[in-house]
Amino acid sequence: MGAGGLLRQPKAVWATAGASVVAFMGIGLVDPILPSIAQGLQATAGQVSLLFTSYFLITAVAMLLTGVVSSRIGGRRTLLLGLAFVVVFAALAGTSGSVGQLVGFRAGWGLGNALFVSTALAVIVGAAAGGSAAAILLYESALGLGMACGPLLGALLGNASWRYPFFGTATLMAIGFVCITAFLKEQPKPARKTSLLDPVRALGHGGLASVAASAFFYNYTFFTVLAFTPFVLDMTPYRSGAVFFGWGLLLAVCSVIVAPRLQARLGSLKVLGGSLVLLALDVLVLGYGDHTTAVVCTVLSGAFIGVNNTVYTELALGVSDAPRPVASAGYNFVRWFAAAAAPYLAPKIEGWTDVHVPFVVAAATAVAGALVVLVRRNALTHEAEELETRHAVRDSVAAFAD
Repeated sequence: MGAGGLLRQPKAVWATAGASVVAFMGIGLVDPILPSIAQGLQATAGQVSLLFTSYFLITAVAMLLTGVVSSRIGGRRTLLLGLAFVVVFAALAGTSGSVGQLVGFRAGWGLGNALFVSTALAVIVGAAAGGSAAAILLYESALGLGMACGPLLGALLGNASWRYPFFGTATLMAIGFVCITAFLKEQPKPARKTSLLDPVRALGHGGLASVAASAFFYNYTFFTVLAFTPFVLDMTPYRSGAVFFGWGLLLAVCSVIVAPRLQARLGSLKVLGGSLVLLALDVLVLGYGDHTTAVVCTVLSGAFIGVNNTVYTELALGVSDAPRPVASAGYNFVRWFAAAAAPYLAPKIEGWTDVHVPFVVAAATAVAGALVVLVRRNALTHEAEELETRHAVRDSVAAFAD
């Protein structure tokens, strides 16, 4: 599809995609201001890192709830409910008087983000012009743009006060709420209501369980870089925001443009295994290099993370015969636990040892993710090929309505 066709979308799609950008901005928003938050609330790096832990722990658990909610109240209402949670808890986060309050409000934010993000792709697929390929490209673009702009917004607003990025996010999400209310019509509810245990049952499929296990190890590496590196770099909000903007820009480009081309040439499993090993090497150099080297490696890690994100998502949606929303929920349920663990454990490991060891552990988990892909490559390849035709001929709207 040409760029012109891709851009000719209904207002409902742009409203949902725009809100998705802001939702993904919320993940990296706090990166440049972590040291400022620690100073402002007189908290340690380990305490401030719980902002990520509470956020992703609730997100992981909420993955079991999103299908239950959306299959009963519909996609539009689920989006609005998620946005309302984010608006309220992001605004409350800006008023926090202690790190404990801030961690608690981030947990509520995580619940809202889980409800919104898990539903947004299905809504975009249902409303987009040009088929599911255009819809998925728009969604991946929103993800990449949000991950790139989050640290930049955090730096611009956080340079004046660490509280302003939270108020800024609440304002942008409120605008998204109004736009979706105005432009998105309610879509038909699924024919079958999703149960709480459907995503867990889906993990009984060997291929999906293997992808989830590999992604679990990978996400530990990913969020060690995202949540722990800002303390190691120890830069002003502006400088840290610039570093993570470059990181997010590489993530976006490699996710949307580079990964599909590499997959077409080399195959998904080779690309994923090679990217994980390169990420492990990059993280090791980051941990042991000087400050300039650490900055370069932080930015460069965005390239490998962008490739990995795209390949993991496609494998998770295509390797099993479970309905795609259910498979995605089960996969995300597993991998987000690692995103919650890494920000908590990395400062602890540093306290027990030194600043280098958390990156050694992160490199080891990336290699562990590659080993899972290597050991399970025959089953993954066989199962993916077996289901490829079935997924190709099924309309994506029907898949999301299962």
